Amino acid sequence: MSAAAAYARDNRDRHLDELMEVLRIPSVSTDPARAGEVKRAAAWVKERLRRAGCTRTEIFETKRHPIVYGEWLAAPGSPTVLFYGHYDVQPEDPVELWTSPAFEPTVRDGRLYARGACDDKGQFIIHVNAFEAFLKTGGSCPVNVKFLIEGEEEIGSPNLEPFIAARKELLACDAVVVSDTAMFDKKTPSIVHGLRGLSYLQVDVRGTARDLHSGTFGGSVINPAFALAHIIAALKDVKGRVKVPGFYDNVRKLTAKERKAFKKLPHSNTAWRKSIGAKALFGEPGYTTLERVWARPTLEVNGIWGGFMGEGAKTVIPAEAHAKISMRLVPDQRPKEIVAKVTRAIKKLAAASVDVTVTHIHSGEGWLADTGHVALQAAARAVKKAFGKTPVFTREGGSIRVVATFDRILKVPSVLMGIGLHDDNLHAPNEKIDLDNFFNGNEAAVYLMDELGNAAG
Repeated sequence: MSAAAAYARDNRDRHLDELMEVLRIPSVSTDPARAGEVKRAAAWVKERLRRAGCTRTEIFETKRHPIVYGEWLAAPGSPTVLFYGHYDVQPEDPVELWTSPAFEPTVRDGRLYARGACDDKGQFIIHVNAFEAFLKTGGSCPVNVKFLIEGEEEIGSPNLEPFIAARKELLACDAVVVSDTAMFDKKTPSIVHGLRGLSYLQVDVRGTARDLHSGTFGGSVINPAFALAHIIAALKDVKGRVKVPGFYDNVRKLTAKERKAFKKLPHSNTAWRKSIGAKALFGEPGYTTLERVWARPTLEVNGIWGGFMGEGAKTVIPAEAHAKISMRLVPDQRPKEIVAKVTRAIKKLAAASVDVTVTHIHSGEGWLADTGHVALQAAARAVKKAFGKTPVFTREGGSIRVVATFDRILKVPSVLMGIGLHDDNLHAPNEKIDLDNFFNGNEAAVYLMDELGNAAG
């Protein structure tokens, strides 16, 4: 074991205490009332980077929440690695479902429970700890280090891409490391090399100027709720395949090698179904569950509302109805093209007697990396050293918009070395991080810096 890895192991208690310290800050970026707490978390991150050894630390204000930057560039001739993370967190609602308070970190059965424990405070901090370990044990680091820790990830990072585009020289690097993903399971460490993109829409259907009495007017006008239901139902067939013309035109096909690799993973449809409490699994024919969630596009309804939804009865025909619709996209689908195709399909399906408005909320592109790249192979070796097992390469069904942004603007590879687990309750009550994963993650982060430095040499 290297001196830096031993340092990480010897300082486990302190690292846990420090993590609990920042977890106590309710840095909920969606809540204007907590803007001060978000700033307090940014200040905490800046100070932690300074104590770790960064020679430059700075808080950049944005139109909403701050971005924290830190750097140490005292390894001439070595590669530069940019570490990304976010210190903002989701709201704790519903509060009553938490076993212990969301912002009072609590250890139970080898797990640390708190909002942000896994998403993402407990993940990005491992790289700060690793950087500190090198400087404390040898006075230097095998790579030049930059940190970019934002406070708006949970609201779609509206100010991050402009920041990156405006400061390409400041953020110039040879590789980006992101720890904001999950391992396949606790017994199967993994490196994520693919993410789905996302496009999000709101559909508003209006039929009349006001809600109408269903007895007086029922049968004489169209009901917007039915009109919306018809639109939604017609977007997919009964087997789950999207019917929007051209939706699948540019979808990159899975290779035989990829499909074979997916099948080798220790996945159980029964366990998957039981873990989410589903009566049965459902999806696009011809693909396995992992293929559907990792490598196939989707169209889903995320919310639908309109009319009377209170207790009891109220006989009205609603004036309007609404839905939130999202599409998970895969390489080589382009969000702008998909939004246009889905918008056209929705309007074509709408009844002539209603007005339909489709609003584009936000989008992000999918991302897929070459598993043979030197940076991803370095990460695989680092994970094996820390976790004692060769990691598998997986994809992730979710989206991390900034990864595609790094690829497009900085034009460098990204390494997604997450230490979370799929049952860590991200965005839900009782969010947690497994402490074995956290401590091993600190050591993996040490080995990653070492491996990246050696790979360049």
